[in-house]
Amino acid sequence: MGLRIGIFGGSFDPIHVGHLILADTCREQLELDRVLLVPTATSPLKLSGPRASDAARSEMVRLAIAGTETLELETLEIERGGVSYTIETVAALEQRWPGDELVLLMGADAIATLELWHQPAELLRRVPLGVVLRGGEPAPDFARAAELLDEPERAGFSPRLVPMPEIRLSSTELRQRIAAGRSIRFRTPRAVEEYIAANGLYRGG
Repeated sequence: MGLRIGIFGGSFDPIHVGHLILADTCREQLELDRVLLVPTATSPLKLSGPRASDAARSEMVRLAIAGTETLELETLEIERGGVSYTIETVAALEQRWPGDELVLLMGADAIATLELWHQPAELLRRVPLGVVLRGGEPAPDFARAAELLDEPERAGFSPRLVPMPEIRLSSTELRQRIAAGRSIRFRTPRAVEEYIAANGLYRGG
């Protein structure tokens, strides 16, 4: 039997405890053997880009998950450079993990924009979805996403839902707190907090 591997992409700018709880909740509820945390390069839907460098964001993820066997840093998008399309990431991971089952993790809000993604139908054909429902939010309407597929394929389109508590924490909030000289203690692992301070990240706006 192969492994079940979750793909969790994000800017992680910086990574915080909400990201880690989400990854572990998905691992548990979807019965995943491991979750790959994939720092994005340039997102086609967010061209303003991250504040910290690729190397810094990767290092913060590495520090955050150090000693956790079920969470793993995957830097292929950063190594590839340029605009990152999820379909290309999935294709590359299929080659890296032949014989294993990949599951793409995403928030419920992303379902509404799937049609804007690059080759969305091909993505849905290649990888099942694990859709995170935060704070008791209702399950999204999958009908529009299903319409991206040919009619015979729609019967097999059945994303798994992952309910989890709402965590009112964001990377934007952490950057704002740092810029204002406020504490980020307990919002991100201590090693990440120390790395941010030592490297002067996110100061000054």
